[in-house]
Amino acid sequence: MLLPPFFRRDMPALEGARVRLRAPRPEDYEPWAALRGESRAFLEPWEPSWAPDELTRRSFRLRLKRYRSEYDRGAGISFFVFEKESGQLAGGISLSNVRRGVAQAASVGYWMGERFAGQGLMLDALGVVIPFAFERMRLHRLEAACIPENKRSIRLLEKAGFQREGLARSYLRINGSWHDHFLYAIVAGA
Repeated sequence: MLLPPFFRRDMPALEGARVRLRAPRPEDYEPWAALRGESRAFLEPWEPSWAPDELTRRSFRLRLKRYRSEYDRGAGISFFVFEKESGQLAGGISLSNVRRGVAQAASVGYWMGERFAGQGLMLDALGVVIPFAFERMRLHRLEAACIPENKRSIRLLEKAGFQREGLARSYLRINGSWHDHFLYAIVAGA
C-alpha cells in the first residue's frame, strides 16, 4: 500500500500552550505504569477491560510495537501527553482507524491520569491534535465516542468543537460489558 506523504517520515511531536505531545518511547514505561496504576479505578469505567498483565514491561513493549505498526501502515498515530511545565506524563491521545479514499476520517481516543484530570490539559492536547489531523494528515473528519455517563468526556468534546451526532446502541465493550455511546464528530473547516 502506498502511504500518504504524511506517514513517510518520523513520528512528529506537537506542542500546545500547556502540553507537549510525542510518540511513546521505551523509556516512558515506568512513568506510564505508575500513572496508569495509580489511576486504575478512575480509568477502568471508561476503557476496555484491563488484561492481567496490563502494566508489565512486556505489555508496554507490545503496545509500542502496535503503535509503530499502525503509524507505518498509515492506520493511526498515538501520542503521550506531557505537562509542559513539569515534564510529567499526564495521559495519552490517539488518532486511530484512519480511513482514506472517500472518507478521509479517523477516530480520536484519549485518557488522562487522575491527578491531571480537570485541569484543561486534554483540551489543550485536542487543540493541537485537531489542526494536526486536518492540516498535516489531510483528514476531513474526526470522530469520537463516549459513554453517556462520562460527563467529563462529553464536556471535553463539546468544548473542543465536536458535535453530537447520535447514539450507538451497545457500541463498544467497556470494562467487560457492552455500552451505548454518544457519537461525536468535528469536520475540517466547520
